[in-house]
Amino acid sequence: MTCFDLAALLEARSGERYALHERHLNHQLPRMLRTLGFDKVYERAEGAYFWDAEGNDYLDMLAGFGVMGLGRHHPVVRKALHDVLDARLADLTRFDCPPLPGLLAERLLAHSPHLDRVFFGNSGTEAVETALKFARRATGRPRVLHCDHAFHGLTAGSLSVNGEKGFRDGFGPLLPDTAVPLGDLTALERELARGDVAALIVEPVQGKGVHEAPPGYLRAAQGLLRRHKALLIADEVQTGLGRTGDFYAYQHDEGVEPDLVCVAKALSGGYVPVGATLGRDWIFKKVYSSMDRVLVHSASFGSNAQAMAAGLAVLSVIEDDQVVAGARATGELLRSRLAALTDRYEMLADVRGRGLMIGIEFGRPRSLKLRGRWAMLQAARKGLFAQMVVAPLLHRHRILTQVSGDHLEVIKLIPPLIIGEREVDRFVTAFTAVMDDAHQGGLVWDFGRRLMKQAAANR
Repeated sequence: MTCFDLAALLEARSGERYALHERHLNHQLPRMLRTLGFDKVYERAEGAYFWDAEGNDYLDMLAGFGVMGLGRHHPVVRKALHDVLDARLADLTRFDCPPLPGLLAERLLAHSPHLDRVFFGNSGTEAVETALKFARRATGRPRVLHCDHAFHGLTAGSLSVNGEKGFRDGFGPLLPDTAVPLGDLTALERELARGDVAALIVEPVQGKGVHEAPPGYLRAAQGLLRRHKALLIADEVQTGLGRTGDFYAYQHDEGVEPDLVCVAKALSGGYVPVGATLGRDWIFKKVYSSMDRVLVHSASFGSNAQAMAAGLAVLSVIEDDQVVAGARATGELLRSRLAALTDRYEMLADVRGRGLMIGIEFGRPRSLKLRGRWAMLQAARKGLFAQMVVAPLLHRHRILTQVSGDHLEVIKLIPPLIIGEREVDRFVTAFTAVMDDAHQGGLVWDFGRRLMKQAAANR
């Protein structure tokens, strides 16, 4: 009989973690982590915190890029997963209709009453792929519009609507697509007039840079799309399930009713990958138009019992514990306290966002001495100053953050939605100390010089 002891395996081999990645996985990841000084070893995690082997706690302001909406190892989600495993369900038979997917779909659709049906996949990019396919099938048109600087995933279809050239280079040809500026209704109408547009896909708050759609834009865009018989796809993979202070970010713009909505990340509870595409009844009936087409779009692990149980548990916590209202209040507290620092620090250009999705942007200082240092960093590589702030937040203050995207002077805060005033105090105190040091020419700039050398070596 096979004897597999996971605890013993981890105890014996965990010290090889970086070497294993170098040999067998993405070899650039450990190199990048060592360059930034992020090659930490975390022993355990709970809620909004990690702990290292010495027992030091680290505040998580990244939430696994938004996956850990309820923090790590939430007891309700853990129990649900134990329960579903202990139930020994006849899962993924492919020839039955188990209850859990229907129950989770019912619970999700209650938050978007204008939508009717759900397809469950395994990730955010798969949710986007589903929406793109469904939009093209439903309209009979090939082209999908997306916004400049958008990020919708990295598989071939979602990459076609990715607004960043760096991600697309070397992977073409992709699907027919066109980028339009976020908020530019004239550009949108010009493309729609060509008559070949299936849909516009948009993040109500863009993850890259944390740029929000202007007030009224989504509502006006929806009107234009309907007039031209095209669809509105809301990508809520990162912004959905309370992240921005409403259940969905599109709900900030009154009267907006997307035809398709993509969710993932936080729905997983941080355990089992899951993605969901919500849509109107007529769209699903166009896709699944006959029994012959019953499997025309499917996913091998879609609707698996563990993912469905995790999703149901996550929604129960969000609803019962008023997580959305908490994220709105805590986010406003954090954003307002950071925004109050813009007059104090000349390199702090802007603080923006909604709920617990906040962008901190840095910009060119006024004083001559700081301008010279800023210019040196920009000449080496744009985005280095933001990384200079991220590093001491981790090394000195044990707070995990990261820049919002390559070549951007923006830090994005997307902490677990369960944080409160204690975590806000800790972050603002640490951020203030780092900014004081940066404006006084302290140790932050030593790290900056190291980054400049590394940037020069990579050219």
